Amino acid sequence: MIRVLNSDQLLVFAAVARERGFSRAAERLSRTQSAVSQAVARLEEELGVRLFLRSGRHTEPTTAGRLLLEHANRVLGEMERARENLQALWELKEGSLVVGTSDTLAYYVLPPVIAAYRARYPGVDLRIDNRPSPATAERVVERRVDLGLVTLPLPTGLRARGRPILERLHIESLAPQEEVVICPPDHPLARRKRITLGALHPYPLLLLDRSTAGRAHLDAEFARLKLKPTVAMEMSSVEVIKRLVELGLGVAIVPGAAVERELAEGVVAVLRLEGLPGRSLGLVTPATLPLPRAAEAFAEMARAGLGQSSASLPEPAGGRGRTA
Repeated sequence: MIRVLNSDQLLVFAAVARERGFSRAAERLSRTQSAVSQAVARLEEELGVRLFLRSGRHTEPTTAGRLLLEHANRVLGEMERARENLQALWELKEGSLVVGTSDTLAYYVLPPVIAAYRARYPGVDLRIDNRPSPATAERVVERRVDLGLVTLPLPTGLRARGRPILERLHIESLAPQEEVVICPPDHPLARRKRITLGALHPYPLLLLDRSTAGRAHLDAEFARLKLKPTVAMEMSSVEVIKRLVELGLGVAIVPGAAVERELAEGVVAVLRLEGLPGRSLGLVTPATLPLPRAAEAFAEMARAGLGQSSASLPEPAGGRGRTA
């Protein structure tokens, strides 16, 4: 008895049964009648049963043939549905995508890319997983998200399940990011246009918490300069930090892309931060496995939409905090 029925055998058999003849089946399959007859003969020999009764120009399935035809129709139907579904997945008519990123990037940088992706691929279920950049990198390595948009550089000591993370990632820088200092408009620093980390030393700082890549970057630079900053408060939200600065509770270091509204409205003064090593918006993907089609399409749109821009301090409209 045959151990495995292959799809071509079932295809030829079903065509003969459906067309009720070998010549019509051969024409339908674009094969010779001899090839179709030989294929059915081999199948009958391997199964040990007759599949068709031939009477003149008519061909009818036997009892065994009718039984096999029921299974063949189901198998071939499922194979066709699989082909259609895979084609739809490749064309991104359906599917799913999970993008990991921080609240700051999701709020200030990525909306145009997200909107363009949803408009082009409405059938793809797109979800955003909001976490600090180090946590996003870990989730990319663990395959919990398909790709990540993060702030670079990532902390060098990141580990997951005891293994370093960075060596398991492909990291691509897309656009520079600028960190700026913000303070209340009536603060003594508001008259300045630029400042260094050393000059910030006497002032209470409102900073992102230690789970973020931005805080790790600042701490490393403070340590390099042998400075011990006065941290008045730390939190996970840039929006909260900006509001507390507006209320006069301190000075903060935030991404330049996050202060467009406040700069335009004049509710904070913005100073360029000099001497801080550059940072950038980055794309992180698994180092070894190829990206799913939906993820690759998002990465292409992110490169096109963000690669030519700079997530930095916008030109001020006027008032305090004007930069030179």
